This record gives sequence, structure tokens and C-alpha cells, in this order.
Amino acid sequence: MSLKYPVIAVTGSSGAGTSTAKVALEHIFHREHVVPAIVEGDCFHRYGRVEFREKAKEYEAAGKRLSHFSDEANLFDKIAELFDSYGRTGRGYARHYVHDDKEAALYGVEPGNFTEWEEIGEGSDLLFYEGLHGGVEEARKYVNLLIGIVPVVNLEWIQKIHRDTEMRGYSQEAVVDNILTRMHDYVHFITPQFTHTDINFQRVPLVDTSNPFIARDVPTPDESVVVIRVRKPEQWGVDFPWLLSMLHGSFMSRRNTLVVPAAKMLMAMELILTPIMHQLLDEHRKAVAAKG
Repeated sequence: MSLKYPVIAVTGSSGAGTSTAKVALEHIFHREHVVPAIVEGDCFHRYGRVEFREKAKEYEAAGKRLSHFSDEANLFDKIAELFDSYGRTGRGYARHYVHDDKEAALYGVEPGNFTEWEEIGEGSDLLFYEGLHGGVEEARKYVNLLIGIVPVVNLEWIQKIHRDTEMRGYSQEAVVDNILTRMHDYVHFITPQFTHTDINFQRVPLVDTSNPFIARDVPTPDESVVVIRVRKPEQWGVDFPWLLSMLHGSFMSRRNTLVVPAAKMLMAMELILTPIMHQLLDEHRKAVAAKG
């Protein structure tokens, strides 16, 4: 990893809630006058929407399954190249995956396709990645701060089912089949990343989610807590007594694990990540000044 141009990666599976971490970091970037180079993990998928469906049929005919979680459907080497290059030079190559008509109008590319690769990073202070694979083996050695968003699996499934049926128009049967299709790759490519994350935010429901496939509602923040595990608190100078005083209703379950009401998840992220951001930016400015 590089101290000159920091790389921050938020990793979590589809429907896990990585957008909450993105919002927290965007607040910090704005408040601290940080200029980030932002990359969405979707841009490192190997196939566009139509091509992926065709490839998935080929795999199925061969008795195999293809999912967006796997190495076969992604460009892990490109993630590593970007992180490595940015850490050394403050530059790297990325592209955009166009999700919908609104983005198509912005980028001039049909939904389900990619823009061309282009150089990013000029004038930025750090790289911020949000996606599925920020902590895969090929890439994580170049990451300065790796954040995991990983609700307990039943809650993750409930969130995905509700998002994909209500916002994306899929049937529940199609979403459940998608979950099953991805299970092997979830176990082998998503879960192992959370062993190496610096900080994990895990939302835990306090209501019965024993059968996620019949849940009528996603548990609300008032019906959940968030378990926050900091792998090396001493590395980041995390002040747990101060956090306990700032986050009403929180408690320590282990020496490096803080439990907070889920309604305070965004606040907890900002309180924890702001001092870490200061640390990374101080090191960044010193490294740039030393070279200059």
C-alpha cells in the first residue's frame, strides 16, 4: 500500500448496504475538503448485461453457473492495477458501467454496457472504491483502508429480495434463484474478504428473520443493531470510550467490537472514519511535500 496516494475501499455484496458507507464518506469528504477519485466496482465486471446472460447460458449448458461474484465474471487484475497505479502516481484507469437510461444520457452509452477506459485521478487526494471486490487477494495489498459492509446473511437476503422486486421489477422467484446461483461464489469470493477488512460494519436484526423468503418487510433501524469490529484499533487510534459517550445506547461486546443502535450507524461511521481520514491525509500531504 502507498502513503502518498491513499486507496479506500468499501466492499460488500449486492444489497448489503454499502451505500450507507458511501454517504458517510461523502459527508467527510465534503466537510474536510477532500477531493476523491471515485470508482464503482461494477466497472470491473468482465461482461456487459447482454453478454453476461449469453455466457451464463453457456455455463448452464455445461453444468456450471456464472455469477457476478466470481473471478470468471470480473477483472480482478484490473482492480489491482488501478489500486497499485493510483497509490504510486495518483493516476489510474477505470470506466463506467451504465445501469439505466439516466446514466445512458449522461455517458452516451446504452444501459448494460461500459464506457471506454480512461485515466482518472488528476487533482485528487485519494481513491474511493465501492463495490463487490475491493478486498480480493489481488487488490487488497494496495488498499490503505478496507471497510466491510456485511449484514447477517438472512438480513442481506431480505434486503436484496425487497430491493430487486420493488425497485428493479424482478419476481421473487427470480431473485431467490439468483441468490442460489451465487451461493458458491459468495462463499469463495465475497465472504473471505471480511477476514482482511480493517473495519467491519455488520447489521444484525432484533426481530425474527429465520425465513427471509417470506419476510414482508426489511427490519427497520429501530429493530436492528450494528456490530462494528476494528481489526487493529491501535493502528487507527480508535477511542472506544469516546465513541461510547457519543453513541447513546452503545456498548462493547469485545475489546475491539462496538455495538450501536442501527439508527446511529451513519453517525458511528462518521465518528470512526473522520480521525482515520485525517491520519491518511496527513501522511498523504507529508509524502507529496517530501517529493516536491
